[in-house]
Amino acid sequence: MTTGPQDGLVAQWWATAVSRIEPGIIELREHPVQDLIGHATFVETIWLLLRGELPRPEQAKLLEAALVAGVDHGPQAPSIAAARMAATCGIGLNSAVATGVNMLGDVHGGAGQQCVELLDEITQQRDQDGEFELTVAKVIGEWRARSRYLPGFGHRFHPRDPRRDPLLALVDRAVADGLVEGAHLRAARAVETYLNRGREGKKPVPMNIDGATAVIYAELGFAAPLARGLFVLSRSVGILAHAWEETGQGRRNKSPMPPSMVPVHLVVPTPGV
Repeated sequence: MTTGPQDGLVAQWWATAVSRIEPGIIELREHPVQDLIGHATFVETIWLLLRGELPRPEQAKLLEAALVAGVDHGPQAPSIAAARMAATCGIGLNSAVATGVNMLGDVHGGAGQQCVELLDEITQQRDQDGEFELTVAKVIGEWRARSRYLPGFGHRFHPRDPRRDPLLALVDRAVADGLVEGAHLRAARAVETYLNRGREGKKPVPMNIDGATAVIYAELGFAAPLARGLFVLSRSVGILAHAWEETGQGRRNKSPMPPSMVPVHLVVPTPGV
């Protein structure tokens, strides 16, 4: 087999630092894959591919906690409901999973990224303004001028998200151990305090899973868009499990509602009846 200038042009066109693949060679960020197999965990490999180096064990443990926390939120979550319905349509497991993943947009699945952006604004402006509480109020006001929703806080289903406290406890420990700086954690708690000020007797607005995982991703140094990407990786596990379960239940063309709940005027009569 001969090579020529065109081969070099193609290689340059697809040049990447993520991996090197040649006959008999597979390297991930310059690490031979055979050295990673059996030694690096899946979470460590995710970090390696995204960041270019293997994490410290403590960093990997914190990232893993965030990924575990986001794997599933039941069939009422649009992404999972869509995947389950898709699985009954004969499109295959991979397409059913893709259907669910493609539901993870700005409204459902994007709050983690948005919360990192919110916390980034607070931490950056704090360094400029000097008055932390005034900065928090200013940034929240700017966000609320654009949307009634503040990403990462409050929950339509849980009075207090059960995933919040264990995640934040891990970040507290990481701050105490010097693993992370804690600036984004402080900003998130300041937002939570601000939102609940003067709400005695009203429904509280605690930090939710998106806020807690946003704190972890930001403290670990991941860019805001990767907060959404990492959530997609996490939630795809639950989407896969639900789609697989649905394939074993024998339903075809599953409706969003049980047949008994479909309004009569939506039922198409069978021809000849």
